[in-house]
Amino acid sequence: MTHSTSAPDAAWQDLTRRWQDLADLGDIGSLLGWDQSTYLPQAAAAGRARQQSLLSGLHHARATDPEYGKQLDAAGRRTDLSPEQARMVEVARKDFEKATRIPASFVTEFSRHAGESYSAWTQARPDADFARMVPYLEKTLDLSRQAAGYFPEFKDPLDYFIEESDEGMSAEQVGQVFSELREALVPLADAVIGAGAPRRDFLAGPYPRDLQLAFGERVIRDYGYDFTRGRQDLTHHPFMTRLGGADVRITTRVKEGDPSEALYSTLHEAGHALYEQGVAEAYLGTPLGGGVSAGVHESQSRLWENLVGRSRAFWAAYFGDWRDTFPAQLAGVSEEEMYRAVNAVSRSLIRTDSDELTYNLHVITRFELERQLLGGDLAVRDLNDAWHAAYEGNLGLRAPSDKDGALQDVHWYFGAIGGAFQGYTLGNVLSAQFFAAAREAHPNIEADIARKEFGNLHGWLRENVYAHGRRFTPNELIERATGRPLSVEPYLAYLRGKYGELAGL
Repeated sequence: MTHSTSAPDAAWQDLTRRWQDLADLGDIGSLLGWDQSTYLPQAAAAGRARQQSLLSGLHHARATDPEYGKQLDAAGRRTDLSPEQARMVEVARKDFEKATRIPASFVTEFSRHAGESYSAWTQARPDADFARMVPYLEKTLDLSRQAAGYFPEFKDPLDYFIEESDEGMSAEQVGQVFSELREALVPLADAVIGAGAPRRDFLAGPYPRDLQLAFGERVIRDYGYDFTRGRQDLTHHPFMTRLGGADVRITTRVKEGDPSEALYSTLHEAGHALYEQGVAEAYLGTPLGGGVSAGVHESQSRLWENLVGRSRAFWAAYFGDWRDTFPAQLAGVSEEEMYRAVNAVSRSLIRTDSDELTYNLHVITRFELERQLLGGDLAVRDLNDAWHAAYEGNLGLRAPSDKDGALQDVHWYFGAIGGAFQGYTLGNVLSAQFFAAAREAHPNIEADIARKEFGNLHGWLRENVYAHGRRFTPNELIERATGRPLSVEPYLAYLRGKYGELAGL
């Protein structure tokens, strides 16, 4: 794949330097956030929130500089740009127009509040103290509504946030996808659960932390994650972050009583990182230098976590290594038992621990609560009660404490309320669609996985998804890569085939 850069004159160079400066400021902000989530001393939280607020203000000032607007106007009138350069200008112009509609004072206030809210959440969640977070969350909701209010063309505030993270989608469209999935998955999950649970007692451990981390890192090296351009650390809530063109980091968390937590968190975040590490070098430091949408990004984490990491082929490849790493814990355990254990279906309280069949019910619950909060139909003080009621209705469960209720996800405590969750389910749907297209191109992918060979799959994804960055819109990228628009059918076919076989349906 080639990436043309046909306009290296002084005006274009000035524009690209400005883009690089904006990217660098964003990366520095990500570095501060990564440190806050990994190594920051507790007493330093207030100072970090102040630093993040200052930096976000500097970034916003540069991103809305009138001189920058003039540069973009001039670039937009040029006829000698390559298609990629024209797309850079188009994306930059769209970002500029959005940024100029949001006051700098609002940006710094929201950034400072997000830092303070996150620090409070890291203490409130272990203490199961939702009441402590109510004032923070009330302010987050106010700020979220203000943000959407700067874009009155969106009648539904949630549409603004969805457009920000998943361009081309709306709350109504997402709701339709969710309705179709719920109709298909609820009876399938009921049937699979009714068929009986596999043996899982051997996952109780204990499994030493360092051995878990080392095993996961071996696997993602095989996947293609480049540790010369990244690293893995521990945190409260796993995430991936880009801190520079050659610095894409991941985090995980470990439970010695369940090794699947660290393993699948590592595989998940590595999928995000493979995407970012695969963006064409010519796009780094430009408006095209990152993943195109939350849904497409999540498709890569779910693909490597589930379609690869929970497959029969994966455990055919790695069970021997897994058993050698934990011989006492896995004495008498077979490869088939391990495969079934990591694909067990049950109704659970925790989104990140849930199985493939029930996961989307967790997302749908959050999406509906966000819609109620933004629409004024639910007060923050009543959120935890509404959460418990929704879980009883959707999953037949009630959390024993606030910790696993409305406090369990970091998203509402480190950003806006709105648009944070629908990308997870869109990603699930797209993971199967991309994998099916890759398998059409390389019919032996499952056999490759069973030999720990990931070059064909990784190469296809890099060429058809990763390298393009934001070169195309999400819908354009999906259709180019798979030959069809977003469709739930490949995902449902995958789930029905896999879990129908597992449950003997």
